[in-house]
Amino acid sequence: MSPRPIHRITLFKIPSEEDQARLIDIYRTLPARALKDGKPYILSATVGPSYDDVRNQGYTLAALSVFHSVEDMKYYDDECAAHAELKKVAKTLHHGAMMVYFQNAL
Repeated sequence: MSPRPIHRITLFKIPSEEDQARLIDIYRTLPARALKDGKPYILSATVGPSYDDVRNQGYTLAALSVFHSVEDMKYYDDECAAHAELKKVAKTLHHGAMMVYFQNAL
């Protein structure tokens, strides 16, 4: 049986819709630019602004990235040049961020 994918959820507090759009544009091309051993390794990426709701606790943008393994996700965090570019821009835009990752238990 093959391992279950790793789902990573990153939430950002980015008040400006213009700044949210900047980060969305980077996410739009990220899966094609994020390479490991010369090949794309992100299984899927989804991003969008959150709905205005008291339960979002001020998080205005959500990103869901799916990886084949924890090792691929760690590569994304520590070695991926495309993700390093995203982080560099995100750090200038957000007023708070959080990330969790998990395997689907269902």
